[in-house]
Amino acid sequence: HANGDVAIEMVLESYEKAIRAQPKSDPRFRIEHCTLVTPDILRRMKALGVIPTPFCTYVYQHCEKWPAYGEDRLEWMFAMRSFLDAGIFATGSSDYIPGPFPPLLGMQSCVTRRGKDGKVWGPRQKVSVEEALRVCTLFGAYASNEEHLKGSLEAGKLADLAVLSKDYLTVPVTEIGDTESLL
Repeated sequence: HANGDVAIEMVLESYEKAIRAQPKSDPRFRIEHCTLVTPDILRRMKALGVIPTPFCTYVYQHCEKWPAYGEDRLEWMFAMRSFLDAGIFATGSSDYIPGPFPPLLGMQSCVTRRGKDGKVWGPRQKVSVEEALRVCTLFGAYASNEEHLKGSLEAGKLADLAVLSKDYLTVPVTEIGDTESLL
């Protein structure tokens, strides 16, 4: 678990030392939360194959905190767009203590970057609805080293699916979080 850029750099240094001491192909190290990144952190994460798992609904749930961080810093927080652009297999995560995590609200938060106050925070980090779906399905399976079992609907994989009350791909993005799982 690491939130700030200094803590994330410390974790990356530990991972680099571990790989030098005990080389292993595809270790799939993770950083839970991975809240505040920089271009250098993104480069190191990509080189190590590190998987960030930011708490996606945090932008929505805790928008009252964002003014204190400033717009420049917000553009590098919960940086899903930057992870994807860097070719990093980021996935969403939950952390109940800071707030509830309905998965579809997490996906809405990644797409809109809108807080419950209605304001958009760190708009440069928005992703498309299709990308948010990949983050929470394919990349989630990859993060748990289970992409051969689940994450996509393919012959031979588990039929891990849900029936939703609305079409996730066509519903207005501000209503994604209101979508219910029927089955």
